[in-house]
Formats: sequence, structure tokens, C-alpha cells
Amino acid sequence: MINLSFHHRLLALHYVLPIPLNRLEPLLQVDSELASCEAMDINQLSKLLRLTPERARKFKDAYAKVLETPLIQAYNSNNITPIPFNHPNYPKQLRTLYDPPTILYAKGNIDYLTMKYYVSVVGARDATDYSRASMSLILPPLIEYDMVIVSGMAKGADAMAHQATHNLGGKTIGILGHGHFTRYPKENDQLYTIMEKHHLTLTEYPPYVTPQKWYFPMRNRLISGISQALVVTEAKEKSGTVSTLQHALDNGKDVYCVPGPITSMLSLGPNRSLLDGAKPIWNGYQIVEDFQGLSIQN
Repeated sequence: MINLSFHHRLLALHYVLPIPLNRLEPLLQVDSELASCEAMDINQLSKLLRLTPERARKFKDAYAKVLETPLIQAYNSNNITPIPFNHPNYPKQLRTLYDPPTILYAKGNIDYLTMKYYVSVVGARDATDYSRASMSLILPPLIEYDMVIVSGMAKGADAMAHQATHNLGGKTIGILGHGHFTRYPKENDQLYTIMEKHHLTLTEYPPYVTPQKWYFPMRNRLISGISQALVVTEAKEKSGTVSTLQHALDNGKDVYCVPGPITSMLSLGPNRSLLDGAKPIWNGYQIVEDFQGLSIQN
């Protein structure tokens, strides 16, 4: 094969083996342009990509076939924009992760990836009107100051955050735990249409990848990783939301929790996190002040 760009080779490799950048780096150190990957010895390929020899052989065969396909055109025809780690729109915040995505697959407005401020708003899948009411106080100031609202496209609090931001005329990014050919959960189908047309959905998985439970913790690290701050409305003490919150705390992000009534199980996550270093929040201007050093009286 000749005259194939690094971009095409990277897309083909990631289509066959969607691994994060830290897993790919040993190969890139040996073959920075991926120019000889398909001709590489199986044992060397196995060692560099941390695969069994059998998996390395299957990868090599599949990679050679995908190299022959017009992958870029296929993505374009499905309105999917691949954003590899060397793309100017690749979020610089994600580069600081231990395992940054090799490629992000975007549907929607990729200019959202070059904004100044990002705030993740997450909560329980069975969120109550308490989350909705909290967001009515938190989101408007963030949108007023052109902050992008990030969440995970799950039912409940995530869907509330995306929909409320859209209704308020703000910008929002939905980060997925699967590829773009799947809309999960099904009850968010209309929300997907809104997000892809007016905002942005983003995933580190090629389009064919279907939801698996172990993909969602990986998604959670991107929700916290892309943002300077994280807001939690409601969450059980052990939940995916608390996992996202822990990612944020571990990476030095500002974490804000809505204090909740002690009679609710969905208050246990936020209330416990307030003891672990999260900040209580009752108004979005608190985040504006912390980000911009402004003194706002509200």
C-alpha cells in the first residue's frame, strides 16, 4: 500500500482496534506514521499493542482489509467527523488523562470543542423534579457566560441537562458510551436528533460499537476530563454519577454538589461528597465567580 495518509491509517487501525492513546503509543514510537504496521512481524505487533499472537494476527488481517475501504467517505456520508489526537479541535483538557482517546467521533458542531469553559452536569438516571428545579437555578448563569454544558446522554438528570440547555439557548455536548449508529437509551431518540442538529454528540468508539456496561465508566472519565468543573444534582451513594465525581476529584477539578434532603436516597451521593471536598452549590453564579474571579451579587 502506498500514498495512504497517516490519518487514513489511524482511522483504519482504530476501527479495528479502538484502544486509547496510551495503548497505541508503543507502536507509534516504533512506526510514527503507521507506514509499516500491516507488514510488521506478528510477535512484534503483539508486544507493541499488548495483544495475544492470535489476536494480533486477526487484527493484522482485519486492518489490511479496512485499509482498502473508503473509511473517510463513509464517515462523511453519515455526518460523523473523526477528530484524532493530533487534530486542532481535539480538546486539550483530554490530553492530560492517563488514557486519552486516540480518536473522538463527533456528530454536530465541532466548534463546541474549542470553547473556553466547560461544565459537566450529571445526576441520577431516576432523577426527580429536585434535579430539574436545581438546574433551573444553576444553568442560566452558566449559559449567560457562554459556558458549554456537558453530560452523558443518559435518561434522567443527563437528559434534563441537555434539554434544559437547549431550551435556554445554550451549548451542550453529549458524551456517549457507544458508537454513533446506536441511540441509547431509546427514550432519548428525539433528544439525539436535537443534539446532532443543534449541538454536539461525542464518543471515543467507532460507529458500530454497541453499548456495554463497562464502556460507561470509560465515558465518565471523558465527561469529567473535558470540563473544568462538575455539578452533581442527585445520586445514590454508589452509582455511575459518583464514579464521574471521583474522576473529577482525582484530576483536580472543581466539584459542586447540590445539597439534598436527608430523607432521599438520591441525596446520599452529593451529601457524602460534600464531606470529601466537593463544594455546595445553589446558584450557577457561584461557578461563574470561581471561573472568572467575578463578584456577582444575586
